[in-house]
Amino acid sequence: MNANDNSVNIQPAADDGNSYHHGDLRSAALALGMERIKQLDRPDLGLRALARDLGVSATALYRHFPNKGALLDALALEGLNQLGAHQAAAAAKAGGGMEGFVEVGITYVEWSVANPALVRLIYNQVNKVDLVHGNPSKMGEAFHQLRKGIAAMMPDELSEQQRTTAALHAWSLVHGLAMLILDGQIEYDADLVRRVVTMTDFRLA
Repeated sequence: MNANDNSVNIQPAADDGNSYHHGDLRSAALALGMERIKQLDRPDLGLRALARDLGVSATALYRHFPNKGALLDALALEGLNQLGAHQAAAAAKAGGGMEGFVEVGITYVEWSVANPALVRLIYNQVNKVDLVHGNPSKMGEAFHQLRKGIAAMMPDELSEQQRTTAALHAWSLVHGLAMLILDGQIEYDADLVRRVVTMTDFRLA
């Protein structure tokens, strides 16, 4: 690896088959874990299997993730961050405002359909935190910021109570629609998703 190469380098040490040199084992584990999760219908991933796929000892991976729950928490947060990045890009492309807000909702459904195991993982793990009042955990804080971000995109003329209600309405709508599709209750149709999301006027909250 040259001086300008930032790629992860994981190699067995010459003198000890259980000792490994790595540039960033945690990042490598998260990247591979995300790939593995995306290939599943239901979220489940073991530390030992992931360590084997990375070519490192389980002990090395336990230094970064003390148990399976810690690994799944980190992967859920990574998934939530990816969803947020996609939503932000969609809103910016639409020019912000209500048009941007609508695209945020549509992106939520589209991303969820494309990443079913990640969505289920996010909500499996986030059940452990307090979504209403926030939580000192990274996952809880990420969801708290998501709620604040949704409310902030509401029209200025709405009261604080109306903004909070409208934000919950919007979240319920797109999450419910996504889950109906993922559970096989309705077939995914991009045009239908857009019609459903755009027919609701959140300013009436």
